[in-house]
Amino acid sequence: MKKTDQSRRNILKSLPALALAESLAGYSSLAGAAADGREQPNILFILADDLGHADLGVYGQTDFATPNLDKLAGQGIRFTQAYANSAVCSATRFALITGRYQYRLRGGLEEPIAGASDTLGLPPRHPTLPSLLQKVGYQTALIGKWHLGYLPTFGPLKSGYDSFFGNYGGAIDYFTHKPGVGADVKEDLYEGEVAVEEVGYYTDLLGQRAVDFVRRQQAGKPFFLSLHYTAPHWPWEGPGDEAVSRGIASLGHYDGGNLETYGRMVGALDSSIGKVLKELEQRGLADNTIVVFTSDNGGERFSKTWPLSGQKTELLEGGIRVPAIVRWPRRIAAGQVTPQVAISMDWLPTLLAAAGGAPDPAYPTDGQNLLPCLLDDSVRVERTLLWRYKANAQRAIRAGNWKYLKMGRNEYLFDVVADQRERANLARKHPEVLARLKAQWENWNREMLPITAEVRTHAVSGAVQADRYGVPAGGVADVHPLVPSVERIE
Repeated sequence: MKKTDQSRRNILKSLPALALAESLAGYSSLAGAAADGREQPNILFILADDLGHADLGVYGQTDFATPNLDKLAGQGIRFTQAYANSAVCSATRFALITGRYQYRLRGGLEEPIAGASDTLGLPPRHPTLPSLLQKVGYQTALIGKWHLGYLPTFGPLKSGYDSFFGNYGGAIDYFTHKPGVGADVKEDLYEGEVAVEEVGYYTDLLGQRAVDFVRRQQAGKPFFLSLHYTAPHWPWEGPGDEAVSRGIASLGHYDGGNLETYGRMVGALDSSIGKVLKELEQRGLADNTIVVFTSDNGGERFSKTWPLSGQKTELLEGGIRVPAIVRWPRRIAAGQVTPQVAISMDWLPTLLAAAGGAPDPAYPTDGQNLLPCLLDDSVRVERTLLWRYKANAQRAIRAGNWKYLKMGRNEYLFDVVADQRERANLARKHPEVLARLKAQWENWNREMLPITAEVRTHAVSGAVQADRYGVPAGGVADVHPLVPSVERIE
């Protein structure tokens, strides 16, 4: 470590809390690649789809192995309190690529985007993480899932990516590469904006494409590769399950899957990522490549989220807390575990700072540059994070250790550090905290686009998952205030 770097860190830690945000903004440019004369780092951003918080060995998974991701965590820093911007996929992806709350864009209100539209998507004029990295010299590529709007109006090549291979929609069959079932359904697989056909298990195809991309890279030209898998999103098909693919009735696959199949799906994801990481090593690129691994939301029906409760489509911790790992051997010490609170939209300002770039001032980021926390584990940034979700009228805010949660007509106050499982409702014990957080959420909500009747939402009901049983359709259980119940929205 350079002496000047250590001096900056000592100064930073001595600043008053009110000056911290301003100091971090200035420090980020010093911590970037240009500050020490070294070349800009390559960036590999790996996004899993519906991976549960505890679905990796290093997070507590014991039913199957994830050796490559466990090794990656040991080589860098692992977050224990990382969050997704939404409890569903496309909404989080809006926040990830823009660095802003998804609720600022009409397409970001969808939970999730479900079909082609001329209005529901990421506007090409909006600055994005890849477009901002392009401005500071990066080659950019997306391999895998886009889910931010359909052609001809929207697409990755219109929003900052130089190249694209993958699917435009939310999910495809791992073998047919179709977004549905039936002979009349067209494949959702594209090379740029041209439909293509490929043979193979989709997770493997994406990993091989990423390996090929890394092999083509030339020294001195930094790259940003978004590797966005669909795994382990349904349908429930492991790499040897082509016969299952031929027999499913719908892509939702509500009558299929089990823990063994899910383990093979995550195992294939881990193996695919391992091949890409190995290629970085063999090309001599690993030392100065920032690798980020995380998920777009919490886990689905076969995920492990212990000790959290809840799942995808819910603002309980299990629906929004996700694994997050960062490795950068040149700058980040190995073997770290951090309680720093983080969220999807933080990656834009953080990675731009590392690359020597900055957010567009006309579109100020809602995220926080966490590069100082990555480079010095003693640095912590206090966070306040906010969510809303149309199904079941959900809203949530986390401020420090406190979390206010509303689901249906019921309100909760949790200390999510002491009570990760969200079981002890402290609303009556701390009414002043409840009132403060509710007011803070309301003030924030007024700045966002309204959730209107036409906004699509998705919830998991007892019709497809027994542990999400609810009241009869159209009915609401009579409950005492602050006593849990289920309010079902059809």
